[in-house]
Amino acid sequence: MPTVFVTGANRGLGYEHVKQYAQKGWKIIACARDPEKAAELQELKNEFKRQLIIEQLDVIDHLRIEELAEKHRDTAIDILINNAGIFHPGGLEEETEEGWQKIMDINLKGVFLGMKACIEELKKTGNASIVNISSLYGIKGAPGSISYNVSKAGVHLATKAAALEYARLGVRINSIHPGQIITPIIANLTPEQDSAIKESIPMGRSGQPEEVAYTSLFLCSEEASYITGAQILVDGGWGAG
Repeated sequence: MPTVFVTGANRGLGYEHVKQYAQKGWKIIACARDPEKAAELQELKNEFKRQLIIEQLDVIDHLRIEELAEKHRDTAIDILINNAGIFHPGGLEEETEEGWQKIMDINLKGVFLGMKACIEELKKTGNASIVNISSLYGIKGAPGSISYNVSKAGVHLATKAAALEYARLGVRINSIHPGQIITPIIANLTPEQDSAIKESIPMGRSGQPEEVAYTSLFLCSEEASYITGAQILVDGGWGAG
């Protein structure tokens, strides 16, 4: 079975990816910045035992991610899920240089470092897949979140650039663009932002984390063997308007 490398695995979409992939019987390398405090992830470890390996990783630490790629070389990584990300509100006047840089480092630089560290191992499989978790806000703008918008747009185009580079080298690279998904990250929305978003979703509800993970499972499967450089919206139709 394939081996999947997941960043930001301690909660939200990352945790759900680990859960869904493990239930399929795949081997998981689940990376979290502070795994000892990730109680739910530790519970999954107890359930899936040797099938699930938990590693400490701050995605902006290039030496650590390179170390992990080397450590698991014998495992033959088949799939990379670049999921780690953060959000905080802030428009042009409210955002600070420090806030801007923090989001860029984790949301965009982290994706770059993940792909860069794992690409040699992924190429060796001849049939590998990378899924970068972007956002609907990586495609359309929104007031009050300028740094998040730019970081996720960067993930969007980094995905396309890398997909073109490796299309004939056995690595398919796609991005997923979630809309309003029920995860801890939406706790950072202002009440006004949360209300405006809910009013804009054509399906009339927020999405569930597993609905994003199911999309990743498809993109990494043989059924998606002719898909690369694509952006898949999982947003209840929000981006169609």
